[in-house]
Amino acid sequence: MHQPTPTPYLHRAASERPYFSADGETYLAPTPLRDLEKTRPLRVLSEADFAFWQTYGYVVVREAITPGEAKELLDFTWDFQGLDPDRPDTWYAEPEFRSELDQHLFIYGFVEAYHHQLLWNSRQSERVHGAFADVWDCEELWVTLDRLNLNPPNRHTRSRSLIDPTDEGFDIELHWDVDSTLAVPPQRVQGILALNDTQPELGGFQCDPELFRRFDQWRTAQPAGRDPIRPAVDRAEFPVVRPDLQAGDLLIFNGLLAHGVAPNVSDSGVRAVQYLSMMPALEEHTALRTSRVESWRTLSTPDWNGTLLGDARRPEALRYGPAELTGLGRRLLGLDSWKTGEAEGTQGADKAEATDKAEVTDKAEVTDKAEVTDKAEATDKAEATDKAGETGETGGGAR
Repeated sequence: MHQPTPTPYLHRAASERPYFSADGETYLAPTPLRDLEKTRPLRVLSEADFAFWQTYGYVVVREAITPGEAKELLDFTWDFQGLDPDRPDTWYAEPEFRSELDQHLFIYGFVEAYHHQLLWNSRQSERVHGAFADVWDCEELWVTLDRLNLNPPNRHTRSRSLIDPTDEGFDIELHWDVDSTLAVPPQRVQGILALNDTQPELGGFQCDPELFRRFDQWRTAQPAGRDPIRPAVDRAEFPVVRPDLQAGDLLIFNGLLAHGVAPNVSDSGVRAVQYLSMMPALEEHTALRTSRVESWRTLSTPDWNGTLLGDARRPEALRYGPAELTGLGRRLLGLDSWKTGEAEGTQGADKAEATDKAEVTDKAEVTDKAEVTDKAEATDKAEATDKAGETGETGGGAR
């Protein structure tokens, strides 16, 4: 007899406002974010910004980081991949792919860096945190350990024609990040931080704000059995738009906003972003908290999503040491508690270990480079095999 799959355990977030989640990606809440009434003063968003967010499902925070900081991240993104921004011929050298998923991620422009200091500088920005605190109406948040995107013109080895199209399910150009057919859809928030100025021909993030605004009305007219994550809409009635983003701008969007990434059809321009979001902190989810801290401490590829593969040529752990965290950064990671200020798994007695992490990690890297490389390759192959064909439908997906 078939046994039902057990329901994942829901953890209560460390916030006064009740949020519950099993995985730190999607959340159950008494009130959807689009209907939430603020109990805390706005920190970064204006009243008009917040009203736009609730009406249309996204909001743009201008200069969440400075244009100079965005340029530093953009330069790092080129360097991490060994690509020359002045030599387009270097952009299309095809690596040896570990799986079909690996190839798809290459075509879409994903960059397998998660823990460099520059990424953490954005994550622990007071302005970035304040914007997400406004959206969730709570400050007790964890930041997603996500990566970067550098998408050159989609041709040659990066042509989207190399990916077989499907008639249903995930669509890079327009999709939802949650099951839109559920009676009570889960709450999810995502974000992208622009590393350069947007231009129409560069493609990039696009969305359907009118569908979000009229979603309840629209779905009542839909047939049973419709695709839960790919919207079939008349784009004349529900136009798809590409928000204007300048270097350093942060775009935050609701998981129920149909969105995607338009192809880069320019001659020589690139679209570059850092994926960055924040969710209510699941401090009582011990396994998740420990995993997050160890990923930062050892520079291992995060395991919260199956599409995160890590760099096949030279893992981060062999490139640089752990990022230094501010007090805010420690709480956003889960190293310190929002409630007690105590360090993860130490009750405040072992903070010296975190202080000395760079020296310890560097010594371990020198001793165990071969072992680290072997383990990274084995892990990557297993992940790629299990997740082939999923092409980033969730957190590592199209934004």
